[in-house]
Amino acid sequence: MIYPNTDEAKEELLASLRGQVDQINALAPDWFGTLPPQAVEVRRIPVYEQDSAPGGYYTSPSLDGTRPGIYWINLKDTSDWPRYTLKTLTYHEAVPGHHFQIALQQDVEDMPLLRNMMFYSEYGEGWALYAEKVADEMGMYEGDPLGQLGRLQSELFRAGRLVVDTGLHDKRWTREEAIDWMVKHTGETRAAVTREVERYSVWPGQATSYKLGQLKILELRARAEEALGDDFDIRAFHDAVLLDGSMPLPVLEARIDEWIEERRAG
Repeated sequence: MIYPNTDEAKEELLASLRGQVDQINALAPDWFGTLPPQAVEVRRIPVYEQDSAPGGYYTSPSLDGTRPGIYWINLKDTSDWPRYTLKTLTYHEAVPGHHFQIALQQDVEDMPLLRNMMFYSEYGEGWALYAEKVADEMGMYEGDPLGQLGRLQSELFRAGRLVVDTGLHDKRWTREEAIDWMVKHTGETRAAVTREVERYSVWPGQATSYKLGQLKILELRARAEEALGDDFDIRAFHDAVLLDGSMPLPVLEARIDEWIEERRAG
């Protein structure tokens, strides 16, 4: 389940991620009313950056459309990435996660440029966690119990983040205490956890924003499903969440409540 830590195996891993993006993109029109016109590419984090880089991240397309969105993965050590963990990373960082949210935001017209570029962590990271669950609903883990296990381990990892973030910044844990706790409870490697904890240490609250945002989007979807019944359209709901760009969660809640009333009124 571990790719060998060789250049050939790393190319094989990258090819697998590209296949995952293509597979979910093919199903996306059934779940999303509006799709970003920009492509997304999978690339390895450059060797000179990998020692201090996170495991994976996304960079947005250029505003003029000449550069695609990029889904980056850290391949310093392939043991950080058992095969069963990779699908969830793809759905978070690329499709339908950050690429859909950020690329669509950049395309919103009649909005100040600052709003096209703004990123509220609880909204953006909350959307990416929500996207992982949507990928499960889309059937991306069917016939892949190990991939489903990877998704559940990712949920455990995000729960662990809540503990470590508050441990560091409220309980005054040391760096080493946070690393030891996270290794023990999440199943992640010490090297990967160390990079994560060092990020949390200098960015209070960012790690907790993921889960807070996901829970709010799930709450709003449940509210819309209950209010609209058979008239609920998942594609329209996703457009309502995405097509006004990144915003604080109270503003998103007000926006979805307004959308529900608009749908009720016909």
